Amino acid sequence: MPVTFPSGGIRAKTPAGRWVLLATVLGSGMAMLDSTVVNVALPSIGSSFDASLAALQWTINAYTLTLAGLILLGGALGDRYGRRRVFVIGVAWFAAASLLCGIAPNVEMLIAARALQGIGGALLTPGSLAIIQATFHADDRARAVGTWSGLGGVASAIGPFLGGWLVDAVSWRWVFLINLPLAAVTIVVALRTVPETFDPQPRGRFDVTGAVLAALALAGVTWALVQAETTPVAAAFAGAAGVATAVVFVAVEKRTREPMLPLDIFRVRLFTSVNIVTLFVYGALGAFLLLLVLELQTVAGYSAQQAGLSLLPVTMVMLLLSARSGDLARRIGPRPQLTLGPLVCAGGLLTLLRIGPDAYYPTVVLPGVLIFGLGLAVLVAPLTATVLASVDVSRAGIASGVNNAAARAAGLLTVAGLPALVGLSGDGYRDPGVVDTGFDRALWICAGLLVLGSAVAWFTITPESLAPTEPEAERAKPCVRIGCDMAGPPLDPGHEEVGTGR
Repeated sequence: MPVTFPSGGIRAKTPAGRWVLLATVLGSGMAMLDSTVVNVALPSIGSSFDASLAALQWTINAYTLTLAGLILLGGALGDRYGRRRVFVIGVAWFAAASLLCGIAPNVEMLIAARALQGIGGALLTPGSLAIIQATFHADDRARAVGTWSGLGGVASAIGPFLGGWLVDAVSWRWVFLINLPLAAVTIVVALRTVPETFDPQPRGRFDVTGAVLAALALAGVTWALVQAETTPVAAAFAGAAGVATAVVFVAVEKRTREPMLPLDIFRVRLFTSVNIVTLFVYGALGAFLLLLVLELQTVAGYSAQQAGLSLLPVTMVMLLLSARSGDLARRIGPRPQLTLGPLVCAGGLLTLLRIGPDAYYPTVVLPGVLIFGLGLAVLVAPLTATVLASVDVSRAGIASGVNNAAARAAGLLTVAGLPALVGLSGDGYRDPGVVDTGFDRALWICAGLLVLGSAVAWFTITPESLAPTEPEAERAKPCVRIGCDMAGPPLDPGHEEVGTGR
């Protein structure tokens, strides 16, 4: 039965809008949950497999590597073949890879399964944001993105708590197996309630060469950072190869007719600026979340569950404030929040310098966690909304893909390089003295990255970046149909139909 679709898009407060938000939050939240839930399980995984710190880093980096390297391709696939369709495929792939992680017999198989998980994440993550951008009314997108960011942030923050509980109560393997029922619910909700959307101007061939080059470049640099201390010569060659591959990637993208990464998108100053802010912020965030759980468990003597529970206040703060933060950014412009948010986060990190042996949570850990959560609530929704607002709706998939790739690549590089830089390597993660010293050094570095991100936001982002406008893309609506197998031409501007046929 055909379903009518308002010409301006779905309103956020309607039942249809809530169902779309639920599906996208469940899917992207599952990926965000997994990116943080693993951190708290690392000591247990290390003990189970007698793994080195490098192997534990690769447990995180294998996932992030394939996610960052292929997320642009995932966004392009969604734009071409249907954002809902690719989103659902990504969720199913992610669930299958999670099962492999949960039954892995050794650390090598776990790392391989995590790489497969990253592929699923690359398919579903850009699709969730692109679905929001393509289906919601222009006046409601900032609020919808704020809700998405807040609930997604909740998933990220609740991950360590859930992971710690599963590690202590059952086994670290359940931090992966928990994804299976979540994926099943997500698929059912998406297939029943999310309208299909496409790029109204579908591209030609997919840039598989670009995707491979991007993944190889990241792999080379990441391997070099992880192995720099143990095998410096080989690491130097790998790093040089990674940088050279990155140069080749840029050259290929310039000459390819339909590139995975259309470099002209960076001519939009706002888009480029927000992605630079993303690099600094998420680079700091990735390293901090890895090292905090090590500090709490190895130095402060917390159990896995206690270490995970320590971040629960971040969940509450983001749940309460993120949607409002998105609305505020739309009214006053995103620059104040994109400037203040990283500074507040940096203050939270430096407050956590007091963590040491037997750290008392209410007075030592909680204040820093609350400040950090407030900074994230101020920052995340405006950051995401500004990225999407900087390009027209037809490029929503590639825009969200680039921004996600920037975030994941930043976290990938800091997780790979920062531990060795602050003196953590080999079995050092089991030595409380080594971990405590390295953690303090890392907090200063992460705070510095956040301050740099704040400076970039203040000097490069204009106050009117989220001002309500009617861009050209609003006058050229994407084809929106449930059950469509292919993209079609734009429908009549006064009416968009969601149905089962052309």
